[in-house]
Amino acid sequence: MTLACKTRFSRILTLFSYFALLLLFTLWYLLLSPASADHPWVIWLVHLLPLLAFAPIVIRGNPRGHAWLCFVLLIYFMEAVLAALVPNSRWLGLGEGVLTAMLFTGAMLFARWRSQLSRAQAGAA
Repeated sequence: MTLACKTRFSRILTLFSYFALLLLFTLWYLLLSPASADHPWVIWLVHLLPLLAFAPIVIRGNPRGHAWLCFVLLIYFMEAVLAALVPNSRWLGLGEGVLTAMLFTGAMLFARWRSQLSRAQAGAA
């Protein structure tokens, strides 16, 4: 498997898990359990805004931005573990944990492989 194929695969994994995580938060906080808070949209925004700040970076494919996204995802992973321990939100917490782990892995691998590919292309030119 070439470095370009690895980069393309990790980019697809990153995009899929990023938008799936945004969709999960939207479904969770606005549709599935909005009765758990007086203003569910506030909780939804608190969860979405840090991720939406990385939307241009994820869409453009900036490797350094993907590395910073990995740092932010650690907070989401801790929250997912805590949510998985609560009986009422166990399955949603597990889903968040899986998507967060997928996004972390995909973004980390993309940042590494894209940087290597850019250096290889610059060296060949």
